[in-house]
Amino acid sequence: MKPTSPSLHPSAAIGFVQGAGSYVRGRPGYPAELSGWLRAALQLQAGKTALDLGAGTGKFLPVLLATGAAAIAVEPVAAMRERLAAEYPQVRAVDGSAETTGLADAAVDAVVCATAFHWFATRAALDEIHRVLRPGGWLGLVWNVRDERVPWVARLGALVNAFQRDTPRQASGDWRRVFPHAGFAPLQQSEFVHEHRGPADIVVLERVLSTSFIAALPQGQRAQVQQAVAQFIASEAELAGKAEVAVPYRCMAYAAQRIGGAG
Repeated sequence: MKPTSPSLHPSAAIGFVQGAGSYVRGRPGYPAELSGWLRAALQLQAGKTALDLGAGTGKFLPVLLATGAAAIAVEPVAAMRERLAAEYPQVRAVDGSAETTGLADAAVDAVVCATAFHWFATRAALDEIHRVLRPGGWLGLVWNVRDERVPWVARLGALVNAFQRDTPRQASGDWRRVFPHAGFAPLQQSEFVHEHRGPADIVVLERVLSTSFIAALPQGQRAQVQQAVAQFIASEAELAGKAEVAVPYRCMAYAAQRIGGAG
C-alpha cells in the first residue's frame, strides 16, 4: 500500500486491509453478461490488453479474462493485491494508484474500474487513465449496486449507511462531477440484472462487514454492527431460517472512448 497516494481514503486504507477476508467471501461477482459488454462496448478481445484499475482482490478478473484480453491489475492496498496475485498468477499485479499507475504511455486498450471509481474520481486520475490508454481506447466504469427498490434491501441499506460518514460511494453520484472531460467522449450507460446467492451469513453479513467504513471501525463497533445485522437477518421473512437467499443487485456499466486532446 502507498499511504501517500492522494486517492486512498482512510476508510479504504484501513478498511480494506482489515476486511480483505470478508471482501473475498462476501462480495458478489459480476454477471456473465458483462463479458459480452466488454467485447462490444470496450472492444476487448484476444490480442488486446486491459487495465483493471483499483482491482482489489480480483473480483472482476473472471469476466475480464473471459473476453480473451490480457489483463494488468493496479491495486494500492497490499493485502488485497497479494490475494489477487495468489489467485491470478497470470495477471501482472502492480502496486500503483489511479493517479500514478506506473504504466507506460499508451500501454493498454481499455481501463476498467469495477466498483472502484468513486474512490478516485478526480481530474488527476482521469488524466492518468487518458495517458495510459491507446488512441481510441476505452474507459469502463462498473458497479454492483444493491437494488434498494426491494423493501428489505432498502432497510438493510439504511442500517449500513448510518456508519458511512464522508466515505465516497457510487450512490452519492459525486463521481460524475469529473465529467465531461476533454479526453473522453460522453459516457454511455448500460444496466444488468444480477443477484448474489448463498447463505445469509455470507451474502448479507459478510458483505456488510466488507464495506470499507464498517471494516475500518474499532473492533467493538464492528462487533455491534455484526450483531445488528445478525438480528436483521433473523427478523426479515425473506432471510430468516433460509439455507440460501438471493440479494438483488443492479450492475451499472458505463463506457467512454478516449479522444484526442490534452488529458
